[in-house]
Amino acid sequence: MDDQEMQLKVRRVTDKFTESMYVLANEPSVALYRLQEHVRRSLPELVQHKTDMQSWEEQSQGAIYSVEYACSAVKSMTNSSMYFKNIDGLLRQAITLKEQINNTQGRSSNGVTSSLSPLASSPHNPSTSS
Repeated sequence: MDDQEMQLKVRRVTDKFTESMYVLANEPSVALYRLQEHVRRSLPELVQHKTDMQSWEEQSQGAIYSVEYACSAVKSMTNSSMYFKNIDGLLRQAITLKEQINNTQGRSSNGVTSSLSPLASSPHNPSTSS
């Protein structure tokens, strides 16, 4: 082998070695640059998704509160059936008493008095008080 040929081969090897060292030395910074580039591109979209999710969470919490309030209202209504039955009985009693009063007033206008209703002679009845 010739000295010049040997120098050419040595130069090729050293150039390849230098290029490899340069690539290896710069590889982490290229990777970090690519990561930074990716973060810059995707971060605004991620922030928007986070904002949307927080908004949906607030709306969901409001809806959950409304549903729980409606459920408690329905439960309290089912517990109040006893009161509605009591009101129904009192209304029927009031209708019966009103009919008795009307019948009493109809008879008294014909000259016949009756004591069907205790309210007919009550001081609270406006038709009997002067």
